[in-house]
Amino acid sequence: MNDGNGGGLILERSRPLRFFSLFILYVGQGMPIGLFWFAIPAWMAVNGASAADVGSVGALTALPWSLKLMNGFIMDRYTFLAMGRRRAWILGAQGVMIGSLIVAAIVNPSSSDVAILGALGFTVNLATTFQDVGVDGLAVDIMTEDERARGSGMMFGGQSIGIATATAICGFVIEDLGAPAAFLVVAAIIFVLCVYIAAFREREGERRMPWSAGKAHARNVSIQLEAWWPLLKTTFGSLSQWASVLWLPVIFGRGIMYGTLTGATPLIGANYTGWNVSEISSLTATAGLVAGVLCMTLGGWLGDRFGSKRIVIIWQVIGIAMCAAMFSGVSSWSAAPIFIAFVYLWVSLDMLLTVASLPISMRLCDAKVAATQFTIYMAVSNFGISFGAFMLSQADAMGGLPSIFVVTGAGLLVGLTLMLTVRYPRRPEYYANQTEAALVFDTADPLPEATR
Repeated sequence: MNDGNGGGLILERSRPLRFFSLFILYVGQGMPIGLFWFAIPAWMAVNGASAADVGSVGALTALPWSLKLMNGFIMDRYTFLAMGRRRAWILGAQGVMIGSLIVAAIVNPSSSDVAILGALGFTVNLATTFQDVGVDGLAVDIMTEDERARGSGMMFGGQSIGIATATAICGFVIEDLGAPAAFLVVAAIIFVLCVYIAAFREREGERRMPWSAGKAHARNVSIQLEAWWPLLKTTFGSLSQWASVLWLPVIFGRGIMYGTLTGATPLIGANYTGWNVSEISSLTATAGLVAGVLCMTLGGWLGDRFGSKRIVIIWQVIGIAMCAAMFSGVSSWSAAPIFIAFVYLWVSLDMLLTVASLPISMRLCDAKVAATQFTIYMAVSNFGISFGAFMLSQADAMGGLPSIFVVTGAGLLVGLTLMLTVRYPRRPEYYANQTEAALVFDTADPLPEATR
């Protein structure tokens, strides 16, 4: 393949290539999430782990996602522009993920080794957060406004499919061959993804690899901030806008839902429905695949057709209703159809809510600090995940597992209240239409100067 300035796969040139690349990168990102957030907790729950143990591993696994705002600062400040603003970071992060998974296979922890599993989950997910920040920054950099709703669906649809695939594969592999085999399977898949990333470039004339021919693109050079103070000033100036400040509780509430229900699912499946690891993993994986397809089709289309804000509100209302139904219907948790419906609903709802929210987060970002600002939004959401996992570990003290649905519903209710009362940024064409309508009104129905 030609490494010169003119040929090869270039994201800037091709919308289909942009969509596919973001999709496949999110598939890869979903693999370690499926392993450590679903397959490992299910393995622990079936082997007798308590809610506190599952919640503790979940909290450590989720913690890097809450701290990843620092990743954005580092990646916006330091990057190898000759390879693009994000690609070198993505490749490096995946290399660390592969190495960490190989170490995990060598260590070979048991289902009762809470500290070791938590440490491994933290390490692998720390590397995954660097990939995530790189891909998110790439999405903000490379996508045009009219691609964002559809692109969000492709991204999180891909993540959902990656999570589902890893959950299904790892659930069966752990049960038949043990945890080390599952670690190695995920490492192999990520290695294949590294080969694909090495094949494309972000913009015209850049290098594929450090030793290839090429140079930094002029657009990237022009917006690169080469000192910490301008980076910090621009970031916090953009974040301090009221719409941005009041957006944080909305995405925090979505994170709470994921953090609580990720751990609650295997506990309900094992302790109320009586399912084993492979059954729980298979159900979660299938639900994830359905959610991924919905994100790539329904999720993006709804955002384009009706606007992100309206769709976020709809999903929040459905989520609150689901929490109320589960809290009041504890006696039905042992019924397999109820458990199946619950898993399909919450997994799809979480992904669809994320897809609907993403364009709003992107519109709030300043291009000069896109990775940093977008990462802060995602970090707030992921801190909600850690908080949700922590609340799950406190479920016994709060009156049992049903109390988790009160916590989840409360987080969604706060977000819904803000969505109904705050004016968040819309697509540019919305403001253009508003301006056009105002001009038509002024021309068609002139009013006396004193009444205007």
